[in-house]
Amino acid sequence: MGVPINAGLVFMGYPQRFFEPGYVWHLTARCHNRDFLLNQVLYRKLLTDTLFENQGRYRVPVLNFTVTSNHVHLLVVSPTDREAIPEMMRDLGSKVAATYNKKSDRKGSFWERRYHATAVESGEHLVRCSLYIDTNMVRAGVVRHPSEWKHGGYHEIVKPKQRYKTVNLSELSRLAGLPDDPTFPEHYAGWVDNVVKRGHLCRDDVWTAELAVGSVKFVDHVRRQSGYAPILKDESNMLGEQPAPYGAQDCGNMLEWGF
Repeated sequence: MGVPINAGLVFMGYPQRFFEPGYVWHLTARCHNRDFLLNQVLYRKLLTDTLFENQGRYRVPVLNFTVTSNHVHLLVVSPTDREAIPEMMRDLGSKVAATYNKKSDRKGSFWERRYHATAVESGEHLVRCSLYIDTNMVRAGVVRHPSEWKHGGYHEIVKPKQRYKTVNLSELSRLAGLPDDPTFPEHYAGWVDNVVKRGHLCRDDVWTAELAVGSVKFVDHVRRQSGYAPILKDESNMLGEQPAPYGAQDCGNMLEWGF
């Protein structure tokens, strides 16, 4: 989509638990040592079922999601209760971990100690992030199109459910800039098809290694609210922190699972 990401700031350190009401967050959580602990359909289904239950219990609007064999992507909106997202993530992670370890007679950590949170500005940045989530398993070479992967929000977006909905389609369309548009599912399906057909499937760490993605005004607000001084970075177009090597324990911009 060629959307510019217009900020040249970087700051380091652990962010505060800052989930300002109304903000969109891209959350990523990985299995311990990036092992394929979610490889069985049973556990992916358990996670998606628990997500459905938790988004209602904690009143956290879910805009999109995908559950892979070793990690999870969630796109959510902060509700008024700033502890809702951490509590939702804690419940989500602990239920799946406890079930897996019991059935597998396994001990030890199921998840990496922390999950990552990236603030995403509404509008085109949000759309790009959502498309990135949907095409995760296409990038991995597991499927040719998101429609072939069962455990994701794509299906609910392009073919909205009447009941038992995890994805809040009205919030997604509103925050994407098309409020109350009945043709939004068609638009979205077209955007996904376009990404897949054009082969725009490269992994982009901006969505999983940065603290905030958006305009200068947006990322500056996140910086100020988080209480961190910026460090200029010439070659960056986003606000964030230096990513750690693949498989390493990140030392910044991570939020603890807390269980």
